[in-house]
Amino acid sequence: MTSLFFSSFEVTRQCFYRTSLSYAIVNLKPIVPGHVLVIPTRKVPRLSDLQEAELASLMGSVQRVGNVVERAYGADALTVACQDGKAAGQSVPHVHFHILPRKAIGDHFSNNDEIYPALEQSEDSLNADLRQTTNKPLKVDADEKRQPRTEEEMEEEAAWLKMFFQ
Repeated sequence: MTSLFFSSFEVTRQCFYRTSLSYAIVNLKPIVPGHVLVIPTRKVPRLSDLQEAELASLMGSVQRVGNVVERAYGADALTVACQDGKAAGQSVPHVHFHILPRKAIGDHFSNNDEIYPALEQSEDSLNADLRQTTNKPLKVDADEKRQPRTEEEMEEEAAWLKMFFQ
């Protein structure tokens, strides 16, 4: 199996869904349980850089992964977000979609729009984490409440989600 990279970060063990042109990984520091990323295999910074077949694969994967995540986490809806470019809040120069399962009752955010600042902070934190080499502990902002998960925790969630695609 070929290794997968999200920007310069090796994420093969976090992967739970894969096509020839896109893949999905569990999140290092999820905002809500089930927060995952869907990413094109080829590292490109913007949606406009994708070839037509890559875009079709990516959007098909967003739909398929979203359906599974919604069901697996007992959600009623999804927040699907893509910050396309630095001015839009994208801090990792590799196209990716966030998929976050949401609940009508008992959601993590009482106001649905509160999720967008949380996503922006998540992007900033992820960028800082990705700048670290794999030989060093991941950097966590001092005021960041969400701690990074261990590789074992992410691998366990990925293995569980993989079962929904078999």
